[in-house]
This record gives sequence, structure tokens and C-alpha cells, in this order.
Amino acid sequence: MVVSARPLAIVGGGAVDANLLVELAERGVMLVGADGGGDAIGAAGLVPAAIIGDLDSLSDRAAWEARTRVIHIPEQITTDFQKALYSTRAPVTLALGMTGKRLDHTLAALSAVLQFAPSRKLLLVDEVDVALAVVGPISFEAGPKERVSIHPLLPIRFDHSSGLFYPMDGLTLEPGGLIGTSNEGTGGNVEVVPADDTPWLLILGKERLWDLMAASQER
Repeated sequence: MVVSARPLAIVGGGAVDANLLVELAERGVMLVGADGGGDAIGAAGLVPAAIIGDLDSLSDRAAWEARTRVIHIPEQITTDFQKALYSTRAPVTLALGMTGKRLDHTLAALSAVLQFAPSRKLLLVDEVDVALAVVGPISFEAGPKERVSIHPLLPIRFDHSSGLFYPMDGLTLEPGGLIGTSNEGTGGNVEVVPADDTPWLLILGKERLWDLMAASQER
């Protein structure tokens, strides 16, 4: 088990911004590679605190074992992202490189987010957006006309909202039905209150990463 008292970033083999990895490390975020994600961290000139997975895509395992902790989990029931999630603990967890390149990996990452959202504070980061897995209500600041997407992972009813161009009052969102992408802030505080603790995604632009990290730790 890898336990961190500070934020943790699990890095996969998908699309990864090397500059963001460097910034995360400079800000004290612990970096963990999910299998081949260890190579992505290395390509940014960094050494992960650990590499976790079935290790079928990690280059030169022996060289990595000489530099850091490598945790081999051979079971094939879960993805490397899931393995990294159940093998770590942190106050807030970012996931990078879990999307892009392959659609099936992106879908698997969303499934893992749904599975772990009730017990972990999770943020999924891609090239453009950051998605916070939310359980219950949330309040945050958004600029006028700033894109605010609310995506249901399961059918979920919202009691009310404020600060959104399209109010969520009494709406039920569900995959394959009504969804809440491409909403907009009206400027100032946004509050979204669901009817229960069904997990959902709040998606903002990638530039809001640090704001969402702070909001997740306050919840």
C-alpha cells in the first residue's frame, strides 16, 4: 500500500502533459505510475514514488526497480488504474493519462471513477478538461459564460442549482437521456445540489485544476 499525506497523481499511458507533471511535482504532488505511466513520468525527467500494475507495458522493469518501488499485481480482473487506486491512499487523487489515444481506456477510466468516487476524492485530467467526481452537493466560483458541464455517471436527480445559465432544479440526468454538458456560469458562486449521493462529474476547463483540487479538499 502506498499512502500519501499530500495529493497524489496516478499517471497512465494515455495522453499526458509532461509540463503538467513537472508542475505537479514542484507543488509537492506525489506521482505514481500505473504500469506504462511510469515511463511517461520518466519521460518528463521525474521519478515516480511507485509504479503499480501488471507491468505488461512498462519498459525495462529491472531498471525501474533499481530507482523506485515497483508493485507487480498480476491479476487481470481489474485495469492498471483500478490496481493503482486500490493500492494507494491520499486526501485527493488526480488521474492523468487515463484518457486519449484509446477510447476503450477512456471508458474504463470512467468506470473506475464511478467505482471509487464514494470513497476517494478523484479528479480526471485530460488535454482540455478536468473532471471532478462529486458525491453530494458542491459550491464553487465560475466566471460569466464559463463552461460548466455536469455529466451523470448514473441516473441522478438534482434538487436545485444557482449560478448556472440553465438551472438544474428538479431535473433528472442519465446516460442515454438528458445530460448537462455545456452549461454556463452566470458569474460568481455556483451551487449544485443533487437529491442523493449518486456520483456525478463536474467538468471544467483544465485551467481550473487547482481550484477544483482546493474545492475537493474542502468537501
